[in-house]
Amino acid sequence: MARLRAIGQIGLRVLAAALALAAGTAGAEVTRSVLPAVATPSLANAPAARALCPPALPQASAAEQAAAPRDRGLLWRATRDGRVLHLYGTLHVGKPHWKKLGPRTSAALRDSDVLALEIDPLDPALGAAMAELPYPRQFSAAMRERLELAYRRACMAPEALATLHPLLQLTTLTVMEARWFGMDPAYSAELTLAGQPRNGSRKLVALETPALQIRALVPAEEAEAQVMFEQGLEQLENQSARRVLQKLATAWEKGDLATLEDTSAWCECQLNDTDRALMARLTEARNAALAAGIVAQHRAGKRVFAAVGALHMVGPQSLPRLLEQQGFKVERVRF
Repeated sequence: MARLRAIGQIGLRVLAAALALAAGTAGAEVTRSVLPAVATPSLANAPAARALCPPALPQASAAEQAAAPRDRGLLWRATRDGRVLHLYGTLHVGKPHWKKLGPRTSAALRDSDVLALEIDPLDPALGAAMAELPYPRQFSAAMRERLELAYRRACMAPEALATLHPLLQLTTLTVMEARWFGMDPAYSAELTLAGQPRNGSRKLVALETPALQIRALVPAEEAEAQVMFEQGLEQLENQSARRVLQKLATAWEKGDLATLEDTSAWCECQLNDTDRALMARLTEARNAALAAGIVAQHRAGKRVFAAVGALHMVGPQSLPRLLEQQGFKVERVRF
């Protein structure tokens, strides 16, 4: 029991990685095969087996299809040297009808020359970087069994990811928890933005490499990775990952920056120094380089639409604050 309490007190770890890193979303894209509910022995004899799987993703209703698209998320307008760039805080899951951007978001993207994302979600180098990460030397049979059960609960086939580091598999499963409340990483803001019609000159640039993102996700020390894996499994098993994802998705959809800033309001955890260090490594430690990449595109004379995970927009070293420190006039675009 003492060991379980210690794991529980670690708090955010895998969930924070899933929320902060686009790699978690892109990784989920390689597991699009979903098992029928009765395909595994653990589910075969259940009288209501299909009810155990996440519900089918709801398609847009007639009213939603007819309604005018509306803006969601968080958008900033930053001006320097007589040119404007836009900064958009994204969510790594979404709904089918969110593929239609709202008027302010659409206008900002349409007026840009460059769409700058953390990484290109369709870059084949992402899969290669994931595959190159060595499998941990210490990974017990008990952990393998718990991971297999997590796949079964998600009604997902493990084969596509079986050779990847367990933390990458777990991050994928964590993001896929969004299916329980009608969202899916296939409709993430990044994929939606990348799929919008281009104005003929707009190009997509990546602000980070897949290898950099994966290094941020998986600790170099196996002992730390093991603790992170165990805590992430517990979050799946007790469904706290699902609840926290839903809280964050609701806050993002409403553009509720105050809730995103107040970690204690949604994390269902006891934050400690380890948690804070992890969050800093996943967000603030990367923000300076992300800001530098955005500013470099602006300095080159480009009109930039930079779309980065919403958790990079909070805290003392947030991207809006870093742009202000570099002489930009930054203002929130209210929806």
